[in-house]
Amino acid sequence: MRKIWAIVRREFVERVRTRWFWIGALLGPVLFGAVFFLSGQLGRGGGLKRIAIVDGTTTQLGARIAEQLGRSGDWAIRVPAAVGVVDSLTAQVRAKQLDGFLIVTDAALDSGKVEYRGSNVFAGKGALQRPVGEALTVVRLQRAGVDPRLVARASIPLRLETCKISRGTTCGESAAQSFSLAYFMGIILYTAILLYGINVMSSVLEEKTTRIVEVLVSSLRPFQLLLGKVLGVGAVSIFQFLIWGVAGRLLLARRAPLTGGDVGGADELFQVPHVTGATFAVFMAYFLGGFFLYSAMFAAVGAMSSTEQEARQAQQPVAWMLVLSFISMFAMLNDPGSTLAVTLSLIPFSSPVAMPVRWAAGTLPASELALSLAILLAAIGGVTWVAARIYRVGILMTGKRPNLKELVRWVRAA
Repeated sequence: MRKIWAIVRREFVERVRTRWFWIGALLGPVLFGAVFFLSGQLGRGGGLKRIAIVDGTTTQLGARIAEQLGRSGDWAIRVPAAVGVVDSLTAQVRAKQLDGFLIVTDAALDSGKVEYRGSNVFAGKGALQRPVGEALTVVRLQRAGVDPRLVARASIPLRLETCKISRGTTCGESAAQSFSLAYFMGIILYTAILLYGINVMSSVLEEKTTRIVEVLVSSLRPFQLLLGKVLGVGAVSIFQFLIWGVAGRLLLARRAPLTGGDVGGADELFQVPHVTGATFAVFMAYFLGGFFLYSAMFAAVGAMSSTEQEARQAQQPVAWMLVLSFISMFAMLNDPGSTLAVTLSLIPFSSPVAMPVRWAAGTLPASELALSLAILLAAIGGVTWVAARIYRVGILMTGKRPNLKELVRWVRAA
């Protein structure tokens, strides 16, 4: 045990003392906060600001559209339709004096067709669709003799408040909070397991190519070296999670002053979730389980490779198993109880991402969670046993990368 602890301490200290570890640990939450919280601020600076309305109508449609655009904050001027107006406005758009212009005729009341020409038609469609549509509706109602104010009062939009029922009790978690928790848990698990698993592979490959491993195996068994590496890198990842957690908590607590009290549309979808003790326990259990499972496989890949290029090629099947589970995360968010979600949460190679996402997005029976953990633990034991045998033989082998038949022989011979 003393020898394993020495390897764990060496792996931990060698990584924590590097400059890049602290750069990633400290700047990661800052960059994430800048992207997440300031995206709303940056997005508010764009959009349409100067619009002209070529009014070719005989009704109040053009005036109504200008009024609606004025309410939304866009500056709109009405220009009577005449010969040469479109060409003149096109030149102003080209000179960046206008963002664009609308061409409105009486036919829009029946066909609903209004033409917009501008430098950014994507932004124009997003900004003009709703106010122009409301103006058309108001004019149509007035033409039919219906008071638009009565229709507006009868058409007050629905605000559906959601409250999640979890583990037999009703909590105050909204749909946005539930989505945010599941989404970010999936991203963090996928990124951390893949990143630190590759770190284990790189460490094994480095010691193999520099011949340091030949000195190490003279004083301890290969399995002890493998276990020490996995535990050491795992300790580094948990330490980095603690730094990210504290930094993220501080950023969330101060997000209102940093964004001027408004974080834009991003806060409507990604709301700060309430993380319970059970959720944290599930997250850590599957993170550690997924880390040990994939780290053993990545260590075996590093042991069977002789160069960095060989390792990158050999790691692809291992990495793709994790990538597929991450891609399936969005389907699980829509329906956590589907057959696909249940199957992925029971397969040990995808359950480290699938089960925490399902736990955060929906309500799961305790028996299903226990079964998934039991299968994951059994897979960790089996994969570690095979990886240790490959590691024991491959750590001292150089030259050609072994094929599948040779790997089977290594497992049997070890």
